[in-house]
Amino acid sequence: MAMTPEIVRTGEFVRDVAEFMLQQARRALAERGEFRLSLSGGNTPRPIYRELARIGSGLPWERTLITFGDERCVPPEHEESNYRMARESLFIPASVPDRSVARMRGEIDPRLAAQEYQDQLEVLAAQKGEMIFRHDLIMLGLGDDGHTASLFPETAALDENTRKVVANFVPKLDTWRITFTHPLLAHARRICFIIDAKKDPALVEKVLAGDKEYPAARVNHLGAPVTWIIEQSA
Repeated sequence: MAMTPEIVRTGEFVRDVAEFMLQQARRALAERGEFRLSLSGGNTPRPIYRELARIGSGLPWERTLITFGDERCVPPEHEESNYRMARESLFIPASVPDRSVARMRGEIDPRLAAQEYQDQLEVLAAQKGEMIFRHDLIMLGLGDDGHTASLFPETAALDENTRKVVANFVPKLDTWRITFTHPLLAHARRICFIIDAKKDPALVEKVLAGDKEYPAARVNHLGAPVTWIIEQSA
């Protein structure tokens, strides 16, 4: 069942997103004793993760599990690695223990890496008696072509309805990506899109209006509660 997304427009983008993440963390820890967070990559989240490390210094990071919604097929020290960006901006500054982070292995065969990641999540779910791993918060971004995570327009992963993590070939980039799929996104307790002021407002409005040409628009209709935090330019 589609739920109407919550839309927050703010001039204090970085601070407000970090505060939102902290609020979700505290709620999950209070209700279930752990916080399961999935991070998005790219450039938009970097200052947000730095701010979260600063304001969330009191969080019990040993009781969090941090995953990634997608990863580029590069080694962890590569400048394009989502893991490297998160490590530099959040894990090191916040002293997040290594065991709290589940890294997608971008340096191995993408199909193998996707299967390994899905298996890891299924083991964690089974330990809690769950049929499918449920994130407390999945952070997502929006690409200029309307992609989110590595669910690009006209790619096979968009039609995946059983596997939770897949290797997705992106023809226009001539590259593989590892990405969460709709079945995993649909079970999140909360999804948050973060949209900075550089993003084309017309694209954002088309996605919010539900134009299925854009993969991000489909996420609003998966059944998980969705919040969009959109930066207002000064």
